[in-house]
Amino acid sequence: MCDMLNNVSMIFLIKQSINRILTYHITRMSKYNCDKCTKSFSQKSQYTKHLTSKTHCGMHINNVNNAEEKLFGTDKKINLNNNKNNITEQMDTSKMSKSELLDKCKVLGIEKCSSKNKSQLIELINSKKIITTIEPETYSKINNTHQSQPTPMSSGASYNFIEVCAGGGGLSAGLIKAGFNPILLNDNNSDCCKTLKHNHPNANVVHGSMDKIDYSQYINKVDLLTGGVPCQSFSQAGLRKGLDDPRGDLMIKFIEILNLVKPKIFMIENVKGLITHDNGNTINKIIDSMNENKLYNISYRCLDASKYGIPQKRERVFIVGVLKNMNRSFEFPNEISTKKVLKDVLFNIPHSDGAKYNEYKKKLFKMIPQGGCWVNLPDNLQKEYLGNSYNSGGGKRGILYRLSMEKPSLTLLCTPSQKQTERCHPLEERPLTIREYARIQTFDDSYNFIGSLNSQYKQIGNAVPVELAKHMGNSLMCVLE
Repeated sequence: MCDMLNNVSMIFLIKQSINRILTYHITRMSKYNCDKCTKSFSQKSQYTKHLTSKTHCGMHINNVNNAEEKLFGTDKKINLNNNKNNITEQMDTSKMSKSELLDKCKVLGIEKCSSKNKSQLIELINSKKIITTIEPETYSKINNTHQSQPTPMSSGASYNFIEVCAGGGGLSAGLIKAGFNPILLNDNNSDCCKTLKHNHPNANVVHGSMDKIDYSQYINKVDLLTGGVPCQSFSQAGLRKGLDDPRGDLMIKFIEILNLVKPKIFMIENVKGLITHDNGNTINKIIDSMNENKLYNISYRCLDASKYGIPQKRERVFIVGVLKNMNRSFEFPNEISTKKVLKDVLFNIPHSDGAKYNEYKKKLFKMIPQGGCWVNLPDNLQKEYLGNSYNSGGGKRGILYRLSMEKPSLTLLCTPSQKQTERCHPLEERPLTIREYARIQTFDDSYNFIGSLNSQYKQIGNAVPVELAKHMGNSLMCVLE
């Protein structure tokens, strides 16, 4: 077993060394790069001579491949291509001792694991991939980390989309991952727009009310019109005034944009309460208004994010319409059999700011186990903390609730610490940090949020989970292709 670990370590270190040597020699003085074989030159005359040679690229690539075969053999050769190389070393960890598991963690670059028990170490190792990345354009980045990389703009995407009420960008990030290209991202919140522009610098981001934008240039030119139209008026936790609430007026404005632009597909994301509001009359009114010209086949469904590989119980309604003349039907994505829980994502998270508890609340949470809440406190402390609400009836299970590593998170909200909707870290007496919030919402670790701490929590808490948006995007692509 130790020999196996040593072999894995040696292979990994050798590959890293090769990459570093290539990186140094290629980028040290290079000014001219061949897009086909990635070879670089410091002088233009050398570059021109290389381009005019008939066999230049093939010879260079063959030399690299031959060198790799001599070092690793054909089976373990690095696969160099125009994208990036992923090498995953797998081995049975169930029969390892704790000492061997700690050695394996060291090889994989997993830090601060000495206090973990054997099962926790196995969990960390099995979720970790050894990745060596070579970027052909510059050979300047070598990645050996589990963290996700920035979402690239889909410059070659065949299908475009407009998103209004885009918020912090969960829906747009997922659609971009699915292959859509944004031609307009809009929100009325300045921090949200700064976040969108920061993460998608090439996108057309417009700050302001969505009804102040001139959409005439987009008529019959849009593949997908979408938006997370504000949902406060339909929330089950609120007054549920629906379209009579001024915020419900934004739904009407979205419908006006839809009828003007006439995209091939439209999609609206909203809260679960939309389906049952006014005994279903509200959603029927919305659908009738969207289809007043009888142009679209419209369907809707409530999706639970936890059934699509997201470690969070989060139910949202998606309304999708497809132009009838396309003669295509939309099918909602199939649920995934494998469920993710918090232990699958709450590790190796980048440091970030987060809300804090006072000492009194920390003391209370020390008495509450994972998945527990105020009912786990002694009776006298229950009455002291709840006050008059102790005798008010109802479940109140969101009060002093501690998340569990063995379960998906409850729905993340706009703030991590409210008396009625507490979301305490499973293992520590504190709220979730910004990056923990983002990881649960399946944002890449590289996706940054702009604004105050409260603003960042709100952007993440209001977002569509990125992976859920990606699943929806893949299904929408099936209609367009």
